[in-house]
Amino acid sequence: MEIVNKKAKFDYYIESEIEAGIVLLGTEIKSIRKGSVDLKDTYIRIKNNEAFIINMYIAKYDEGNIFNHDERRERKLLLHKKEIKKLEEAFKKDGYSLIPIRVYLKKNLAKVSVGICKGKKIYDKRESIKERDFKRINKY
Repeated sequence: MEIVNKKAKFDYYIESEIEAGIVLLGTEIKSIRKGSVDLKDTYIRIKNNEAFIINMYIAKYDEGNIFNHDERRERKLLLHKKEIKKLEEAFKKDGYSLIPIRVYLKKNLAKVSVGICKGKKIYDKRESIKERDFKRINKY
């Protein structure tokens, strides 16, 4: 099970990736296993030397009743202090963003691949569209 942020590869150049764990509630992990996750418009914020994933949508679990979670709550990322410092330094650079690239399960644990990304200009996005169309046409 892997959920990919397709918009991230279109809007950003991905410089490097870091794997992070994520703190979840019981109904959230069940929804992730079901594939009910959306990473569109999601970003990472660092405050008080802790990393949080903001605006990640995890659908409510159908059988969750009163124990269900808020779909767009802030979720803490589990990273080493060195990794958080690396992310913070990259974020302070001009034009860089921290974007979740994908969410996946690894040994029954939910992981997030955090990308240190630089935003693309409009002409870069047009170039990406050309390359994608060229690959699609020459595929056959």
